[in-house]
Amino acid sequence: MTDRDTQDGVTLAERTIPWPRSLSPAAVAFLQASHAAPARTMPPASDTEAWRKAIAATDAMMVQYFAGLDEAGAVSETATVGGVTCHRVRPAGYQASDRRIYLDIHGGGLVFGAGEFARLGAVRVANLHRVKTIAADYRMPPDHPYPAALDDCVAVYAELVARHGAGNVVVGGSSAGGNLAAALLLRARDEGLPMPAGLVLLTPEVDLTESGDSFETLLGLDPVLKSRLTDSIALYADGHPLDDPYLSPLFGDLAGFPPTLLQSGTRDLFLSNTVRMHRRMRDAGVTAELHVFEAMPHGSFMGAPEDAGMQRELAGFVARCWQS
Repeated sequence: MTDRDTQDGVTLAERTIPWPRSLSPAAVAFLQASHAAPARTMPPASDTEAWRKAIAATDAMMVQYFAGLDEAGAVSETATVGGVTCHRVRPAGYQASDRRIYLDIHGGGLVFGAGEFARLGAVRVANLHRVKTIAADYRMPPDHPYPAALDDCVAVYAELVARHGAGNVVVGGSSAGGNLAAALLLRARDEGLPMPAGLVLLTPEVDLTESGDSFETLLGLDPVLKSRLTDSIALYADGHPLDDPYLSPLFGDLAGFPPTLLQSGTRDLFLSNTVRMHRRMRDAGVTAELHVFEAMPHGSFMGAPEDAGMQRELAGFVARCWQS
C-alpha cells in the first residue's frame, strides 16, 4: 500500500506514529495509558435517559482527573452569583481587600463536568493565580440546552463586573469552557457590558462545526479526545445553527476583545480551533498569544514535567493582565 493523492485529499499508507522522543518518561507514559483506554460511545441526542446515565458516569470519572489534588488551604463554598449556582474559592492567604477575581468556566463537552469537577477546577485556578475564583456551575443538557449555559455565564459575569469592576476580572475556560468563555464576551459586548482584564482559552472548542484541519489529521492521535463531539454538540445546540457566533465564537466579530492567551498541543484534536481563533483575533487587532506544546494532547499531560511550563505561562499572563 502506498501514499497517493486524490481529488478529495491525501490517502496515507498504514504507518506507526512513534511515542515522542522529545518528552519526559512521565508524559510518554500518560500518552500510552490514554491510548490504551477504550473509547466511549455517546448516545444519540434523542435518548434523554441514556444521556442522564452517561452524564452521571462521566462526571464521576472526570472528578478522578483531580485525584490527589492538594487544595493547599484553599477554602471553597457553594453560592449563588447572578442567580446561578457557583463555587467560590479563596486561596490560602487571601486578603478581603483584594478585588481581583477569576471567572472559571469548566469544560466537559458542553454536557459534563458539573458539581465537584467544577469546584476542583476552581481550586486549582485559585491556587495557581492566588486570587479568589468563581466557577460557574452552569446549566446543561439534556434538561437545559443552548442558550441556558451561555445565559448563566453572562449573568455571573455581569454580577462580577458590578461587584469588582471589569478591570479586576479575568475570564478563563478550557475545552467546552473555552467555547463559553469566548461566547460570553461576544454576548457581553453586544449587551453593553465592558470587557474583562483578560481572557484565557485553553484548547477551546470554539467551532462547533468542527471544520478545522486537525479534526482530520489528529483524529485517532489525540488519546484524550478520541472522536469528534458530534453527539454532545447536537444535544447542546438543540437544532440551532452551529455556525451562529454564540455557538461557535470563531465565526464572531472579535474586535475589542481583551488580551488573550490561547493554549493547545501538537496532538490536540482542537489544535485547529486554537490556531484559527488566534489568527482571527490577530486579524481583529486583539493582543493574543498562542502557546502550542510539543506532543501535548487535549488538556495536559496530567502532571508530567511538561505541564509546569504551561502553568508558568498561564500564571505570568494572568498577572500581567491585572498589572496593565
